[in-house]
Amino acid sequence: RACVCVCVLWVAVLFPLLYTQQFYAKSFGHGVLELIKDSKEPDRNKLDPEKAYIQVVFVEPYFDSYELKWRPSFFEKNFNICRFYFDIPFTESGKAHGNLANQCKRRTILTTGNVFPYVKNRIEITHRESYVLSPVEVALEDLQRKYDTLIEAVRQQPPDVKRLQLQLQGAIGTTVNQGPAEMALVFLADSEEVARDKNMRKLKHCFRDFVRGCAEGLEKNKELISDNQREYQRELERNFTEFRKKLEPIFGKRTSQRWIKKNREKTVLHNIARPSNQRVV
Repeated sequence: RACVCVCVLWVAVLFPLLYTQQFYAKSFGHGVLELIKDSKEPDRNKLDPEKAYIQVVFVEPYFDSYELKWRPSFFEKNFNICRFYFDIPFTESGKAHGNLANQCKRRTILTTGNVFPYVKNRIEITHRESYVLSPVEVALEDLQRKYDTLIEAVRQQPPDVKRLQLQLQGAIGTTVNQGPAEMALVFLADSEEVARDKNMRKLKHCFRDFVRGCAEGLEKNKELISDNQREYQRELERNFTEFRKKLEPIFGKRTSQRWIKKNREKTVLHNIARPSNQRVV
């Protein structure tokens, strides 16, 4: 019996894992089927040719940057999709996880023969491609994701205070290990290297937006909280001050102050321009 290796897309609601085992066990026979739950590419030389294998991988929809412009809503981001991706973290030492300076990711993009959702639960994968993200690219993607989720919480209507506070705590909390401040110290401390590396310059610009987003989030949280959370607000503001101090050796004190000042000026202009019956978003 030839070895069978199938990659199952675990998107939305597909077969539960137990049902999948039972379904294919009936096809190949009990004791013959094995599930590969690791997302790494299996070494086919180590697989038993007398058994059938199914690899179960969690994937997310993959979009090019231009696609997101015409897929703004949740529905459009989860309908009529034929490309998906999953990431495998690794380091040069062979370990899956390491410090920021050594953390890489291998991204695999899968293309299906038909779009999801489809009348069938299983669709054949017609194309597969992989590429490696360097440590600075991993950090850039992570910081951009933090910024996007933070701004989404800041501008959500109606406001969700708990969600906003959770995002702020994750962005500037003192207990966050290898967080944004650590990214800046690891990748942006050498100004000459930043000037030469395109991704490092992108990371620097992303930090500008991130600091502004944190300032906007603090202002929004201050508007929404009740009196019994004033101390929590002051704690967040102290954490933000400490966060900015960590960035001062890299960006300079005046630079971070200028970022926040521009953000406040933008908010004030927005307040003047909006109708009196609308909230600031």
